[in-house]
Amino acid sequence: MNFTKMQGLGNDFIVLHGDQELPADASGQAIRLCDRHFGIGADGLVYLLPSAKADYMMRIINSDGSEAEQCGNAIRCAAKYIYDHGLVPRDKTELTIETIGAGAQAVQLTVKAGRVAAVRVDMGAPVLNGLEVPTTIDEPQVIGYPVSIDGREFRFTAVSMGNPHCVIFVEDAVGADLYAWGPKLETHALFPRKINVEFATVQRRDYADMRVWERGAGPTLACGTGACATLVAGVLTGQMDREAVISLKGGELRIEWNESDNHVYMTGPAEIVFKGTL
Repeated sequence: MNFTKMQGLGNDFIVLHGDQELPADASGQAIRLCDRHFGIGADGLVYLLPSAKADYMMRIINSDGSEAEQCGNAIRCAAKYIYDHGLVPRDKTELTIETIGAGAQAVQLTVKAGRVAAVRVDMGAPVLNGLEVPTTIDEPQVIGYPVSIDGREFRFTAVSMGNPHCVIFVEDAVGADLYAWGPKLETHALFPRKINVEFATVQRRDYADMRVWERGAGPTLACGTGACATLVAGVLTGQMDREAVISLKGGELRIEWNESDNHVYMTGPAEIVFKGTL
């Protein structure tokens, strides 16, 4: 088995290509290969598969063996892999990649001197209806909704970017205790399919810090869909403009929630770490 280890702002993936469909043992394979002591080590596996409606399909299996509907950092890595490995013509810098949670998404590559310098992804329109995120809250939008855990109350805004997020604005996102609150929020009864948890601090209307507990992976250095959800939540709560930089532990992403088409656009890097054979 040939593999490529890739990362987007430190959110790292093992990219596999060549299968015609998701292997039956994909879950167990992810658990083994993503183990940072006994395997390659990664936040998840990315399978690039044939697609009937896009250039390729991307399936993401988290390090705990569960499948993610979408992943913003993974789709940037997938796009770079597709281009770098000549799976599309060299003059083709606009791709479509199918995901199970957000359908076929348009990706634009910025190529300089034959290298992919940045990847811009049309992440689609955010889902804000409480039941569709999903939460158990039957409201058209879930903004500043209270949730109590171990005697502490948090207020969250719920957003789906093809996968579910709860964004909590706090005074110090960088210092947030992800291990204390992340797993309890992820599995709270309000979230029937579990949830990704973002703690965010708005520094300016065009800049926010964010730290993330990812469903099925725990704390990661970055989360592309989480950055998108944070910008949307910042706009909904009146704290942020529609275009801003979201600063994550692994670096920065530029996010735009376009008013004309209601789509969220994410721009950021993707890098190859190493290649190998199992």
